[in-house]
Amino acid sequence: MEDSIKILSEKINSLNERIEALERLNAELVVQNKDLIKQNDQKDSLLAFLPSQAAKELKINKSKSLRYQMVTVLFSDVKGFTKLTQEEDADLLIDELDKYFFQFNETVEKYNIEKIKAVGDSYMAAGGIPRKNRTNAIEVVMAALDMLHYLEKLQLESQKHNLRIWEVTFGIHTGPVIASVSGRKNFSYDISGDTVNIASRIESAAETGMVNISQMTYEFVREYFVCEFKAKLPVKYKGDIAIYAVKGFRPEMSLDGLGKVPNQIFKTKFQLIKLEDLEELILDRLERELPKHLYYHNLKHTIDVTIGVEIIGSGEGVNQEELLLLKTAALFHDSGQIYGSKGHEEKSCEIVEDYLPKFGYSREQIDVIKGIIMATQLPPTPRTKLEQIICDADLDYLGRRDFIPVSDMLYEELKVQNLMSSKNLWNKMQLKFLAGHQFFTETAGKMRQVNKEMQIERISGLIEE
Repeated sequence: MEDSIKILSEKINSLNERIEALERLNAELVVQNKDLIKQNDQKDSLLAFLPSQAAKELKINKSKSLRYQMVTVLFSDVKGFTKLTQEEDADLLIDELDKYFFQFNETVEKYNIEKIKAVGDSYMAAGGIPRKNRTNAIEVVMAALDMLHYLEKLQLESQKHNLRIWEVTFGIHTGPVIASVSGRKNFSYDISGDTVNIASRIESAAETGMVNISQMTYEFVREYFVCEFKAKLPVKYKGDIAIYAVKGFRPEMSLDGLGKVPNQIFKTKFQLIKLEDLEELILDRLERELPKHLYYHNLKHTIDVTIGVEIIGSGEGVNQEELLLLKTAALFHDSGQIYGSKGHEEKSCEIVEDYLPKFGYSREQIDVIKGIIMATQLPPTPRTKLEQIICDADLDYLGRRDFIPVSDMLYEELKVQNLMSSKNLWNKMQLKFLAGHQFFTETAGKMRQVNKEMQIERISGLIEE
């Protein structure tokens, strides 16, 4: 009996040990699962800002190399650093170099540029990856100027205290690259191709204390920066390449006229270029995610309103920054329809809050844009000129020749949502709305009022008593 009890006790103890082991394993799996979820979220966050085709490719095969047609590569190098380490305290010098590169890291992050690597006394970064954009040449040049100004301040301090002066070179070139991504928790990139080699060649031949760019980069930035031709650089298999030194922002685009700090004119022109990237991103999302029953509030309507605010805005004499705010608001004004028609204006404002800070919009600009979007609620009650413009652009179809077919699409959209019972009732409502509607701006009135009155006659003939 005692033997049986002993055997049973041993079995129970063994079972308890197995249970404890399984519980520990389960706890480890829970931790691993959370880690995998976090990694996946990081990956999806990255993929959200990649072009859709590139994102699909990376999801299929994370080790796949991707080709980018327009990337701006920056190389920087501390001249004579190797010799200095032989003559002075190498550890101290490396600590100083780390401080410089830490500042460089903050600069590239500020301008949405990807640090590629820092090896020894060389630093490499690239604009236009992982998210493709049209502004990377401008951003990389701005980053290089910031780095140069930082080093100039350090040199002044060094001269005051009779310390060493670091001499740094910059080489920049724009063109296609092959990019590959690696890493599980933190993604890192490597790039290769002629563009990388040419940027490196420019840096190695560059004068110290100057931001040196290729002819290709020059063509992208010449409108914004003062650039001085320096020389022709022979490059193997490519012939001679013209090299320019960037002196700073153009006087009309800098605060003090000295070219170091950009003014609002530059910032607005720059944002209008970035708007093209934002437009591509949002229109792609609308095409994929808007419900299929939106026959009127669809991608075409957003494009129509975006064009409309530009036409009406130009007629009303808005400035460049106001045009930027109008076009951005038009782009987003119906994005909330992704989540449903009811209260979609508020949802659109939430989407604005998510996207616009990443594209350099200020708090004040975002608030104005949200106000413009909210003004499109029916019945429209615009308070400002910009709100009046978008309200007129949003209801521009009332005075267009294609009013009847567009009106029919809106009816079908409402019908499928059980918000409209019959076509005749809809025509009566449209007639009443047309009769009571007035365009807010003089430009829209001149463009559409006559046609709108013609539509009243046409729709009156469609009503069955």
